[in-house]
Amino acid sequence: MYPGMKKRIRVLIVDDHAMMRLGLAQAIAREPDLLLVGEAGNGEDAIHLYGEKKPDVVIMDFKLPGQDGAESTAALRAGYPDARVVLLSIYEGSEDIWRATQAGAVGYVSKSVEVAEVIAAVRQAAEGQSYFSTGLEEKLAFRSAEASLTQRELDVLRQMVAGRSNKEIAASLYMSQAAVKYHLNHIFTKLHVADRTQATAAAVRRGIVHLDG
Repeated sequence: MYPGMKKRIRVLIVDDHAMMRLGLAQAIAREPDLLLVGEAGNGEDAIHLYGEKKPDVVIMDFKLPGQDGAESTAALRAGYPDARVVLLSIYEGSEDIWRATQAGAVGYVSKSVEVAEVIAAVRQAAEGQSYFSTGLEEKLAFRSAEASLTQRELDVLRQMVAGRSNKEIAASLYMSQAAVKYHLNHIFTKLHVADRTQATAAAVRRGIVHLDG
């Protein structure tokens, strides 16, 4: 490091796609103030590498094998509370963004943006600031004002989105059909919808349920 040169921002990339990691690595290499210190393909390896490399910022994909990016962020911050994580995602639903911030992510960047925006998010995170792609912060604000679904309601909702009847949901979740109807009514109220079709559309649109698994 040359005299007068600022300390470089140490970056860890977490993505299960090698080509995505390569693209980000090349972008980081072009920036004189950034330094790539490691790459991981899943959350578990990321936590191990974080302890070893002590990066300033983690760029983490939302869709990871095993535990997703939000779960991996929560696990990382449980061990390293000061970890600064920027999540990259193809998902832009309000629930996805909400889960990410609840897990402790300081940034949420759409994978549809130019790589320059990812670099900007890294610099913001390194300065202790948050960063959201255009429009995503507004979605987060909307979600923050909404009531959260309980775990049981989420279980019922996922079964409903999968096309199962009340009887099938009851059998799968070991509850009565009356209990299923009770939970569905609460789900409809919280999602501001009138029926199963609207609930399914709202759940997918908001990112509560992903049809691609």
